[in-house]
Amino acid sequence: MSSIVNSNQKPEFTHHGEYKVPGGKLVVADLAVAGERIERAMINGDFFLEPDEALTDINRALEGLGASVSHSSIVAAVEAGVREDAVMFGFDAHAVATAVRRALGHATTWADHEWEVLEPVAYPISWNTALDEVLTRQVAAGKRKPTLRLWEWNEPAVVIGSFQSLGNEVDAAAAEKHGVTVVRRISGGGAMFMESGNCVTYSLTVPATLVDGMSFADSYPFLDAWVMEALRELGVEAHYVPLNDIATDQGKIGGAAQKRLAGGGLLHHVTMSYDIDADKMMEVLRIGREKISDKGIASAKKRVDPLKRQTGNTPRQEILEVMMSTFERKYGARRVKLDEATLAEARKLAEQKFQDPEWTARLP
Repeated sequence: MSSIVNSNQKPEFTHHGEYKVPGGKLVVADLAVAGERIERAMINGDFFLEPDEALTDINRALEGLGASVSHSSIVAAVEAGVREDAVMFGFDAHAVATAVRRALGHATTWADHEWEVLEPVAYPISWNTALDEVLTRQVAAGKRKPTLRLWEWNEPAVVIGSFQSLGNEVDAAAAEKHGVTVVRRISGGGAMFMESGNCVTYSLTVPATLVDGMSFADSYPFLDAWVMEALRELGVEAHYVPLNDIATDQGKIGGAAQKRLAGGGLLHHVTMSYDIDADKMMEVLRIGREKISDKGIASAKKRVDPLKRQTGNTPRQEILEVMMSTFERKYGARRVKLDEATLAEARKLAEQKFQDPEWTARLP
């Protein structure tokens, strides 16, 4: 008995992916893939699009693309295929590409991973910067689950960005006077004045697939959506000020930095001020007039408004606990302890690299 296949029959969807645009709308990609090609595409969601026919343009632009198509190629296909008068509100071609890449298994969501949380344990500041590098490499190699780690340390410190000039950022005499340890991290961004007990610092080590196709600007608020929820629970309405500052209408709380490794790992870390000795900070850090004027403020002291004041004197440890609990609740994470082998690897890297004056002064 022969079977007759209706040539008009639509193939069933075999792949499903979703992407919620930060501050925008949900984009869903339902795909039918056959022979390593997208045979049929149906983009849907709660976005706005005019005219209606533009949706057909988007779907047709996707059909025929290879199943291993890159993010940039999807963006190019959608932008070339959509009529000139189309208006996409709440999403764009990049959002479509992310949803499609997630459907195809090349990009991941928070729910695709098992998450772990490392509670704060006091280590020398150089061990903390070393741990960032070691953990990111482990995640990239698939040897560790994606991890949130909260820092703790005992000495006053300045952590400068990978591409900053040591002499331009730090007053060496003032640092020595106040017993401040200066280390250089592997990520870019600015110098952080970090006295023990006066900052809240955490690192996220994640696979690069989590931010596949995202720009740096988009990835910052995406990776820190959970901490905005935690701050809201503490009575603080925070938001990102592009590119990497976290602030409220009362002032800056802190800043973020990232490093993307060639092996597929991403390090994202944030330092927020809990309390601050502004006078000491101004002595130790050489905060340039150009940066201050660019921020539209008259004094660096007024830039930072610490969490202690903004939360009504909430103890720092309580803030850390709210952060960990929020992350666990939102992503199903579990708390674990750092294994001795990883700590030993980080300690060795700290001695060889992060405590080495040549690394610290690689840009003198």
